[in-house]
Amino acid sequence: QWLISKWDNSPIYKSVNLLIKIWVFLQKFSSMTSKTEIRSAIRALKKQHNKEELQAQSEEIMHKLEQHPDFIKAKKIMLYSSLPDEVQTQDFIEKWRNQKQIILPTVVGDDIIPVELTPDTGFAVGDFNILEPQNVAYTGDFDLIVVPGVAFDRQGNRLGRGKGYYDRFLCQHRATKKIGLCFDFQLVDNVPVEENDIPMDEIISR
Repeated sequence: QWLISKWDNSPIYKSVNLLIKIWVFLQKFSSMTSKTEIRSAIRALKKQHNKEELQAQSEEIMHKLEQHPDFIKAKKIMLYSSLPDEVQTQDFIEKWRNQKQIILPTVVGDDIIPVELTPDTGFAVGDFNILEPQNVAYTGDFDLIVVPGVAFDRQGNRLGRGKGYYDRFLCQHRATKKIGLCFDFQLVDNVPVEENDIPMDEIISR
């Protein structure tokens, strides 16, 4: 009994147990057809990771992004201000805001309105408690658009939060390179696709 108790509390046991839970969820994804089911499963998977783990994964993902040829050559880049459960972008934005032309989304009504960051741009809390830049709307084009999501599949299909903000915005920029960012457990076998859904050109995960 003492050995069993010691094993149950060991780091190895906890790691193995977590991997088993993730494997079970991933097996379920193969038969999922509902967007609601996938969103629910992803939420459960995120709860298996603490803030520090997600931050460490975020740093790896953002490092991959800044080494990507399309990021290196891009001058005008749309990023996003991350929610707590998304790949974290705040430090990355601060790192690059004075080296590239960085544009961030703001939400006005049912639409995404892009806003350019300048050295003097301030932030205010917007919808969903996201820090949004306070500046005039950006009306130019983009070399690269970086997009968050609840889940992605390896064909580039994206599952958002269900409001359609990004799909309405991205349909105006179909020719622009689009890269989705996600944690590894957000990659699923198949994302249900509807007529207005806009796929990514590439996915970067841990």
